[in-house]
Amino acid sequence: MSYYDEDELLQLGFAELGRDVKLSRRTSVYGASRIAVGDHSRIDDFCVLSAGEGGIHIGRYVHIAAMCTLIGKGRISISDLSTLSGRASVYSSSDDYSGAAMTNPTVSAELTNVDHRPVWIGRHVIVGCGSVILPGAVLEDGVALGALSLAKGTLQACKIYAGCPAKEISDRHRRFFELERRIGLDESK
Repeated sequence: MSYYDEDELLQLGFAELGRDVKLSRRTSVYGASRIAVGDHSRIDDFCVLSAGEGGIHIGRYVHIAAMCTLIGKGRISISDLSTLSGRASVYSSSDDYSGAAMTNPTVSAELTNVDHRPVWIGRHVIVGCGSVILPGAVLEDGVALGALSLAKGTLQACKIYAGCPAKEISDRHRRFFELERRIGLDESK
């Protein structure tokens, strides 16, 4: 994988850019001035980061694997030490599928009924490959979302979820909180 060097990253015009950020040259970035990326985070090939008015905030030690999509008008927040596996998609905007309004951005906004809500992904969350996270979703700290799952609403802390829509499967071990101390993250940042 080929990553931008530090000078090139600065030229992209991110709102905030941490230390040791790795961003693939094959990532598409829209609205960089509304995107913040924390220290030691990595974004791999063929990802799409499209920040609307709410922006995108990526914490420290976050990994966004190949072919992930983060898109929408609402804020998307991914907290420290979280992972999006390949082809995961996070949407803070979604068309109205009921037929009561038109869909897609090529028609006037007054003819659509787009749902714009923030998405929050907590610390130590792992999202399985091919999963979709919808507007308004909250994945509390320590959530594990299985592959090919659909997340909406609130997923409770330190639980494992899977399915479409995602259902609670079991508790998740919490040892990662203990292991985090080895990294030495300062909670005040």
